Formats: sequence, structure tokens, C-alpha cells
Amino acid sequence: MEERTRAYLRGRFRDHYRRTEITLPPAANEREWGYIPWTDGPGTTMVRHRSLLELGAVEEFLERERPRHVYFSAGRYDDPGASSMSEKGWRSSDLVFDLDADHLPAVTLGEDSYAEMLAKCKDALCRLLDFLEDDFAFEDLEVVFSGGRGYHVHVRDESVRHLDREHRREIVDYVRGIGLEFDELVETETVAGLGRKTPTERRTLRTDGGWGRRTHRRFVAFVDELLELEEAAALERLQAFDGIGEGKATATLNAARNNREELEAGNVTVHTAVAQLAERFATRAVERDNAPIDEPVTTDTNRLIRLPGSLHGGSALEVRRIDRDELDAFDPLVDAVPETFRSHEIAVDVTRGGEVELDGDIFTVPEGDQSLPEYVATFLMARGRAEKEKER
Repeated sequence: MEERTRAYLRGRFRDHYRRTEITLPPAANEREWGYIPWTDGPGTTMVRHRSLLELGAVEEFLERERPRHVYFSAGRYDDPGASSMSEKGWRSSDLVFDLDADHLPAVTLGEDSYAEMLAKCKDALCRLLDFLEDDFAFEDLEVVFSGGRGYHVHVRDESVRHLDREHRREIVDYVRGIGLEFDELVETETVAGLGRKTPTERRTLRTDGGWGRRTHRRFVAFVDELLELEEAAALERLQAFDGIGEGKATATLNAARNNREELEAGNVTVHTAVAQLAERFATRAVERDNAPIDEPVTTDTNRLIRLPGSLHGGSALEVRRIDRDELDAFDPLVDAVPETFRSHEIAVDVTRGGEVELDGDIFTVPEGDQSLPEYVATFLMARGRAEKEKER
């Protein structure tokens, strides 16, 4: 990035901060603060171990320094400005989750557009929120668009703030489905069989929540698809599973036909073949329903995370808080475009052209000197795809 481009972005970031009201996180004075300035060269320099007392009023600091990136800590400390973590005196930490489109299994780098990557990341975010709200019943959640490739979720319930790394790792394992065993999802009860001298065991897949509900939902959906097929097609579908031959497929199909209501209730012991098939759907549920979070972020009690209201120096988009009831309608490529950059066009030299989707429009940008809406131009400059045109 050339100096005139950095100077332009610094100036426009300052203009953004002049007109933006920043809402600080809870206990802001107990958190560590850090930022990355607009430095020369390809590398970046992180300035950290700062307290709010050292920075001063955040809005004045942002206007004065106009940093490229701004962060605050998940952790709360006795002395947040101490130069080493051991001296800070850890008190507690928010539970933070980070979803990055670059790391999602569903994203194909080099093929998916930026908009497609963000849409898939939003799907993953909804799955994560399902875990946090339904399985854990967390209530104090803040959802944030990172301004770049994904989303952050801050959980600030009192019950989680004092968890150590190992306990946070257990939450990570749960939402990722790591180590999930089918037997853990099944309740076993002893029942007296009619005409039998000895009682038998009844195994029921839990359907009221958690991974049991997810597994059951996918299993029953498969059974319903199966029952809608012609018999030959249904048997072929079953035999596509490893270890299921013609005989077992026939037994499974017959058991499914004759026990649909029992399966809906979670009773997977109607037939051995059905129970074995249901077990496979725990793995399928993990593959399709897990939340592919960036694991080290959640386990790190000292993690620095982006400040909502600030600008992302790699996109010139705003780091945006999202009200929970507005999440479905939220479009990051429209709603995170800063108002400061909407008013006029500027001239830039595009070094890497292509499509840019922003503010509801798709721009096909060729290389060379171009006059573009400023929000498109700042996006390209921040991503290293354009330079500010030289003054004539």
C-alpha cells in the first residue's frame, strides 16, 4: 500500500470516528486495549497492554490516532495496562466465539465470492446461536459482524465468566460435536414385556434437545424420505451405507414402515437394524449441525477482540453489533457500509479488478484509473486491490 493511500484511509477513518458514537463493552476500564496503526511496509505492529486510563476517552482516541484495527480484551483484570499477562491480575473473561468464513468446511476458497462466504458464515452463526441459546440457555449474548470475514458472539452470563480454559474447552467440544458418542444420546429403561418372564431394555433417543434432538431430526427426515420412495429405490438407498446388504436393508425398511410413530417418539429399539442405522446419524448430525468456531479464541481467556463501531482496516467496513431480532434481515455488505463513505465518488488506480458486491449492487471493476463510489474504492484500497489516484 502506497503512502498516499494510507494517508487517505487514515483521514477518512478519522472522519468516520468523528461522526460515530462508540458504545463501550461492560467494565471497559477493567479490560486491556490494543490497536494496529497504519504502518509502512507489509507487516503490522500491534500496540497492546493499554488500559482505558492510558487511552483516554475512546472516541477522542479513535479520532486522534485513527487506527487501522481496534481491539479490547475478553478478560477483565486488576491492572489491565500491566506489560505482562502475569502482572495483570485476571478477574474473569467473557466467553467469546469467532466464526471466520475462511475456515468453514462449507466454503470453497477461490470459488465462493465474498458475499457467498459471508452467507455461509451467517448460516454457521445461526447454528452456533442454537447451541448457546437452546442447549446452554445463555441469556447475555452480543452478536457482532467482524467487519471482515465473519462474526463474533460475546457471552457475558455470570455463570461463564470465571470458567478456566479447560472448562471453556468442554463448551468448544460440545458445539463442535467432538467426541460425541451415540450411546450418550440414548436413555435406557427396563420394561416388562408381555408374556415374557424377564424384563427387557428399551432404548430411546432423546428428542427434547441437544445432540439427541439433532440426531433424531436428521434420522426421522431420512426415514420419511425413504418411505416416499419405491421399494427398489429405498433398498438401493439403504444399501449405499457401509455394512448394509440386501437382507439388512429389507429388514430396516420393513421396520421403518411398521413403526413410524415409534421412531417419531425416539424409540430406536423397534429393530436391531433400525438402531444401527440411527446410530450413523449421530455422525451425520455432527457433520452438518456443528458450529465450526475458531477454537483457540473461545478457550483463550486473554483474547483481544474487535471493538464494535470501529472500522476493519482490511475492508473499510464497520464492525457492527446486531440486535438478535434483526439478525435474519442483516446483510453485512449493506448494513456494515459506513455512512461516511456513501456520499460521493473518488478516483483510484485499480490494481486487481473483478466483481465487488456492496450496498446491494454488483460492480464489475476493470483495472486502471477508475471513478468509483467511495465505499467501493475504500473497500478495494483496504484489501490491497487499488491505490489512491495521484493528485494531478
